[in-house]
Amino acid sequence: MRAEMETVQVSLGDRSYGISVAQDLFISGASVELLAPFVKGAKVLVVSDSNVFPLYGELLQRTLLVAGASGVAQSVFPAGETSKHLATIGGICRDAARAGLDRGSLVVGLGGGVVGDMAAFAASIYMRGIRCVQVPTSLLAMIDSGVGGKTGVDLPEGKNLVGTFYQPKAVLMDTMFLSTLPAREMANGFAELIKHAILFDRTLFDELDAAGETLFRDPARLASLVARSCALKAAVVSRDEKERGERMLLNLGHTFGHAIEKVQDYRGLEHGEAVAVGIVAAARLSVRLGLLDAESAEKIAALLCRYWLPVSVFGCDPSALLAAMAADKKAVSGVPRIVLPLAIGRAEVRTDVPREAIEAVWESVCERS
Repeated sequence: MRAEMETVQVSLGDRSYGISVAQDLFISGASVELLAPFVKGAKVLVVSDSNVFPLYGELLQRTLLVAGASGVAQSVFPAGETSKHLATIGGICRDAARAGLDRGSLVVGLGGGVVGDMAAFAASIYMRGIRCVQVPTSLLAMIDSGVGGKTGVDLPEGKNLVGTFYQPKAVLMDTMFLSTLPAREMANGFAELIKHAILFDRTLFDELDAAGETLFRDPARLASLVARSCALKAAVVSRDEKERGERMLLNLGHTFGHAIEKVQDYRGLEHGEAVAVGIVAAARLSVRLGLLDAESAEKIAALLCRYWLPVSVFGCDPSALLAAMAADKKAVSGVPRIVLPLAIGRAEVRTDVPREAIEAVWESVCERS
């Protein structure tokens, strides 16, 4: 059964925008109507990677031309986190200049989280800022990076240390794109969906637990859950766009997860997998501090396992992970800000966690040879 289109509004005054979610959004032609207000008469640069562009680049370019674009060019970079650096941003901006983009032009990001970050970051700095539309093609990007306007690239010193807050004009999410994703990539997205449930919605947590692996094969139901998850995040972003308060909660699992990614030089666990391990670490830390009951922590770990996600990491030195946490961009004077679940559906940010408690939790999630 095909899902009806659902729209989630991100309310940010004159920078508000809609997130449109459906199965077969592009095949049905609904995407033309959604894109027309932004592309009519404009030059467009499609930013994508070497995995996604061969699959969907032609479909998107054709859609943009039908919607009224005066011309469509592309900037395609090698897929993967290792492309997420400033040199790639420079390449995108040069492609924009070669294609003749001006201040009335548009950048469209077609791909997963790395593509979305890169496309929006380039749009935010090219000619001091031109418009951007996001077309996320991975579940992780739909649920997480496609909502909220965060952009960023990595430095050798850490993940996402250079970036901007830059809201798109629209986000189009078509669960048809998920049909070509390998199971590992789908699982990455479920890590963020589970994260939103742990933070804000116990009912959603229970629904995910009941559905289990069937969601990997049910794009219509998945579209509805994606819209629901986006609505949870959109509400937070609308209240705290620049991450000065409530939005910090969305970093559940990320302080630990980013440390894992850095220590593994972004070549080990994928982002959603690292976040899953980070969520387990945060839950165990919360239990250790007397903030969360052990049964809830076990339920969290069990649900992540049901969606084929890891709950431990192999071959990492806990002391190196602890040092990487101190360099996280959200740390203050080397003290990490850690989101801790208090119950399923409720969490808080803490900066007063004893170092020895963090060390003990790292030991608990690190497997040795």
